[in-house]
Amino acid sequence: MILSCQNISKSFGTDVILSGASFHIEDHEKAALVGINGAGKTTLLRIIVDEMEPDSGVVALTRGKTLGYLEQHQDVNSTQTIYAELLSVKQELLQMEQRLRAMEHEMKHLTGNALSDLMEQYNRISVEFEHGNGYAVRSEVVGILKGLGFAEDEFDKQICTLSGGQKTRVALGRLLLSAPDILLLDEPTNHLDMSSIAWLENYLTGYSGAVLIVAHDRYFLNRVATKILEIDGGKLSVFAGNYSAYAEKKAQLRAAAWRAYLNQQQEIKHQEAVIAKLKSFNREKSIKRAESREKMLDKIEVLEKPTEVRSDMHLRFTPQITSGNDVLTVEHLSKSFPGNPLFSDLNFTIHRGERVAVIGDNGTGKTTILKILNELVPADKGAFTLGSRVHIGYYDQEHQLLHMEKTLMEEISDVYPDMTNTEIRNVLASFLFTGDDVFKRVSDLSGGERGRLALARLMLSKANFLILDEPTNHLDIVSKEILEEALRNYTGTVLYVSHDRYFINQTATRILELKNQTLINYIGNYDYYLEKVEELTKLYSSAPVSAAEQPAASSSKEDWARRKEEQALERKRQNELKKTEERISELETRSAEIDALMAQEEIFTDVQKCMELSQEKADLLSELDSLYEKWEELSE
Repeated sequence: MILSCQNISKSFGTDVILSGASFHIEDHEKAALVGINGAGKTTLLRIIVDEMEPDSGVVALTRGKTLGYLEQHQDVNSTQTIYAELLSVKQELLQMEQRLRAMEHEMKHLTGNALSDLMEQYNRISVEFEHGNGYAVRSEVVGILKGLGFAEDEFDKQICTLSGGQKTRVALGRLLLSAPDILLLDEPTNHLDMSSIAWLENYLTGYSGAVLIVAHDRYFLNRVATKILEIDGGKLSVFAGNYSAYAEKKAQLRAAAWRAYLNQQQEIKHQEAVIAKLKSFNREKSIKRAESREKMLDKIEVLEKPTEVRSDMHLRFTPQITSGNDVLTVEHLSKSFPGNPLFSDLNFTIHRGERVAVIGDNGTGKTTILKILNELVPADKGAFTLGSRVHIGYYDQEHQLLHMEKTLMEEISDVYPDMTNTEIRNVLASFLFTGDDVFKRVSDLSGGERGRLALARLMLSKANFLILDEPTNHLDIVSKEILEEALRNYTGTVLYVSHDRYFINQTATRILELKNQTLINYIGNYDYYLEKVEELTKLYSSAPVSAAEQPAASSSKEDWARRKEEQALERKRQNELKKTEERISELETRSAEIDALMAQEEIFTDVQKCMELSQEKADLLSELDSLYEKWEELSE
């Protein structure tokens, strides 16, 4: 065991954040701390690292063990370069290296005992240097920087010139290089793109020390965590396994708690009814029996009603009108910024009912595509066309559409002036803004609160084409699940950018990957995308292409034409499948009607009618057999 927390309690005023929280972390264990926003996850980490005093309880780190902590936000103003900042973590090894080089120079001028003594000292330091992996220090720094998404031309940037997200990545790199015995990471994936998150997953999975992570990225937790610590209502519970195992166990426990609560309530009502009946007899013996039952009822420890999983936030997108089948057509779209070409000759279409996720590394231009579609940024070349009756609802990750100077009430009422104050309050309450919260200014809200307000505005828009830029940023897991369900039930069309692989897996019907300045189409969710990428990787790695076989410059257009053809074939298959299912349903309904008719006396006594219905049934069953085979082929 490397870390132990016993009976940790913490309150702020009347708000109980933690109550008697106890857990331990074993050597090499990978644990995750989960809970809704405000549950106390960061508070617990700050107590562990001694930045905050608990009201009661004890934190114990095994003697001689080291601890490293990554906070969510970094305020670093160093003038060092990114590379130098990370290299400084290995200062001791760098000094050893300098000493070894100096010794090598000295050896050229020494003889006899002086040389022997220096050689002995040199060998001792060499072993220590090699044991610390000194020969690979610089490649290790470069590997971590590239893994965290820094390009080589960024290595010389000064820390003070970086964005908050970049500073957090630098801090994470420093921490990984320092290799403490236990890592405490607070939202380490917030500022990483997909490839960097995948790299971090592999790094932490193979990390020799212990890890305690706070994260809302469920895919990441599934890959890394072997134990889940949940904070719910101030109580801390421990679950073995990854996030999916925890979610399944949590659902089972919740179902069991509901059964126990309902059974007890039923028993209480039954006993109260028996007591009332006994008293109504108005006999001494029956009254005594009623009193005896009352005493037993008073001794029952009444179970608390379990909280509803989704009772705190209500989200439902409902289009006001139905759009045409062709929602969006993009042709030959290109965009560059000075010295930074993003994409060129993009062509794609989106049809009604699709949920399309745009994925790719940071800086490839995903958000720019959405801004062009919302006419916030002009394209260099190309055009896009919206279909008939298309009404866009836009969610931008920076929440620039919100007015910072307005209150929450004003933010809604100014856009929807026909709504009454009561209606506005009800909508805001369904997004967890109650009481005086509605009079807060937007500028005073946290990132998560602004996200919820933007979702409230989006829900009220009644749009039939949602364009969402990182909609899960700053949302806790429960809120993400509510959004996922709302999008799955949405009858309109969705185009969104996201790094949340679990969210993509739950909602996407198609993925567009922005890579090498073009889009690659995958018809399916994130698991399907991974499967296809793995297949293509194996295919190309096993069959090297000679220089003579390299595709010409026009191959991207050929690929686009091929993808368009594949998409047309897929749409045709889907239409045929739908028609087949409708015909099967129609024939099965008629078959049931014939069976019902044949059971009626006026029919089964009419020989001619019976023969007609029997023949119709035989023809119907024959057609159904063919349709079942066709459906099976189309489904495959």
